[in-house]
Amino acid sequence: MPTRLLRPARLALVGGLLALPLSACSFTTDNVSCSGSQCTVTLEGNGASANILGNEIGFAGTQDGRAGLSLGDASVTCAQGESVSLGPLSITCTTVTEDSVELTASAG
Repeated sequence: MPTRLLRPARLALVGGLLALPLSACSFTTDNVSCSGSQCTVTLEGNGASANILGNEIGFAGTQDGRAGLSLGDASVTCAQGESVSLGPLSITCTTVTEDSVELTASAG
């Protein structure tokens, strides 16, 4: 009888240990690097886009030191060091140049 009680507990422990690495996952593609629920992205050239945490962010170029960003029908601009909300994402424009933007995005 004690063996039967331990088996579900053992399975729950193993299942929890297997899920742990998934919650702390990270990945990098050509212009997107993510760790957990935060991503760093570089978008270069008018019309560039990237999938960030399941959201397709578009870059509409820069004007007067402000980067134009879009997500679906929503659009915002941000200057270097400025934080804005775009759909479900919180975005900080870390570097804005004449033809690119580097940003950090997180959910919420």
